[in-house]
Amino acid sequence: MAFIPHTERDVAQMLAAIGVTSIEELFDEIPASLRVKSLAGVPDAMNEMEIGRLMTARAKQDGRPLCFIGAGAYEHHIPAAVWAITTRGEFYSAYTPYQAEASQGTLQLLYEYQTMIASLTGMQVANASLYDGASAVAEASLMAVRANRKSKSQRILVPATVHPHYRKVATAMASNQGLRFEEVSYSPTEGRTLLQSLSRYEGEDITALVIQQPNFFGVLEDVDALTDWARTRGIFVIAVVNPTSLAMLKPPGEWGSGGVDIAVGDGQPLGVPLSSGGPYFGFITTRMEHVRQMPGRIVGRTVDLNGKEGFTLTLQAREQHIRRAKATSNICTNQGLLVTAATIYMSLMGSTGLERVAAASHARTRELLASLTRVKGVRTAFSTPCFHEAVLLLDRPVAPVLKSLEAQGVLGGFDLAEHYPELGPALLVCATETKTTEDIETYARALTEAMKAARAA
Repeated sequence: MAFIPHTERDVAQMLAAIGVTSIEELFDEIPASLRVKSLAGVPDAMNEMEIGRLMTARAKQDGRPLCFIGAGAYEHHIPAAVWAITTRGEFYSAYTPYQAEASQGTLQLLYEYQTMIASLTGMQVANASLYDGASAVAEASLMAVRANRKSKSQRILVPATVHPHYRKVATAMASNQGLRFEEVSYSPTEGRTLLQSLSRYEGEDITALVIQQPNFFGVLEDVDALTDWARTRGIFVIAVVNPTSLAMLKPPGEWGSGGVDIAVGDGQPLGVPLSSGGPYFGFITTRMEHVRQMPGRIVGRTVDLNGKEGFTLTLQAREQHIRRAKATSNICTNQGLLVTAATIYMSLMGSTGLERVAAASHARTRELLASLTRVKGVRTAFSTPCFHEAVLLLDRPVAPVLKSLEAQGVLGGFDLAEHYPELGPALLVCATETKTTEDIETYARALTEAMKAARAA
């Protein structure tokens, strides 16, 4: 709980210093019709001890259920040192480092982050973060329109296997700027995009193709074939990747015969807690020839007149971030605190640690699938290789089963009914290195009971 040291006298003195008589005057620009007249239903004030007990009781109501959801946000172990360092004052309150002479620590950290993200994705240059993975897809699409000068169509091919929320956000952010997002179908038996699905676009002006690896179903796409198909036709390739998976899988910079043009993703798996849905951060990397079209901040390393190493924002003017009409993006800040955590996380884990996390997550998911498919009425949807998520098909509606699981302390996965009704009763499940054999057995027992209850009903 935050401690606010200001007494009523302190507040009165501050108000007097700025020439107002009350806090309400600070909000006089808000029309009276929009102001709340009262706080009906809000209880009387409590003292610090009472508030502490109330918040503890409320927190206990949430419990500590086992989480097998995934679907773009993943529960990984975060070493205690990550946020102990991240929340130090020099990081916690750091302003955007426009004044390099006063921000060398922040700038160096961002430079190290860029270096690690570029290395992880196999690309040449990274920026200092975006808002999240979904908006990163939109920014990459806008960037592709600017950078792919051979294309005039502003048509972006987006497979249905790309995260549905990412597709919606990209459309909301970029469609009003003339971009057309066209959905590409997937194989209902393999759960991935087939080259045959792209044949209808032969000879047409297409600006970019988006490829998610692993895709939303957790399935591994044939990224080499898809990348080569696009690049031989002058189509930019935008990769959407899970950074943890890159410790095991081929990085997008090596897909096909020449790699992708832009790689993006959500950095949440890199030391950022789930936090009820955010905040997270997005990353974007590209080839050096497209760096001028990259949105957001870029930190560079140089030497001063005395030969001493230094860091500074580079390649873009400040107007890039505050004058929308002249900027490549309307990003006006970056997710610096989350990037700080990710940088520390990657530094502590190293390449070997990241690989162990990825391998353990994959192994736990295979164990989870083997256990759950022994339950009557449960089978896998696709036989295609996956990373740490997979789709299960049930012989009855998913929603009541999930509700029953939740009552038993298990968050059983993501119901695909809204986004992929053609699959029937389908459940996306996920396991990471945080899950044990005992956790998986607990889920299997709970699922057995939930399926029995559903059949009885």
